[in-house]
Amino acid sequence: MIISYQGVESFKISQGDLTLAVNPQSKVAADITLFTKARNETSEKSGFIIDGPGEYEIKNIFIKGFLDRTFLITFEGIKLCFLGSKADQEEIEDIDILFVRPDAYKAAVALEPAVIIPMNYDKSTLAQFLKEAGEDKIEPLDKFVVKKKDLEGMESEVIVLKEE
Repeated sequence: MIISYQGVESFKISQGDLTLAVNPQSKVAADITLFTKARNETSEKSGFIIDGPGEYEIKNIFIKGFLDRTFLITFEGIKLCFLGSKADQEEIEDIDILFVRPDAYKAAVALEPAVIIPMNYDKSTLAQFLKEAGEDKIEPLDKFVVKKKDLEGMESEVIVLKEE
């Protein structure tokens, strides 16, 4: 799986021929386009569109959306979560990769994901997030390439992605 950061809360997640675009800000060819926040009329979209609660299965990607705009995605055996405003932690468990705003570090750690990826940050909010995480010297990656087996033994490891 390849995860790249497109800025703000926008990500491109791909594996082989399948692509999931999350909150795209520009044109991205995708099999599934997921909006975890309200989208405006200029939002680019392609493929199957998901923008609300419910359970979906598209091309062996399983997505469960909650009212607070939390989304759980199971893709190639990896469980991803885009954390909404008031996530019910009882519904969210066994997260492999958690995407979170910088002000939600404590909530992120409580969910015990293998990896935490901050989003929608600027220099100061990222610095505060990393300070809370005890990670002062993280080098941002161009993209995060990961397989399920790579996540074994990881505990709330912070991965920072550069904006493409």
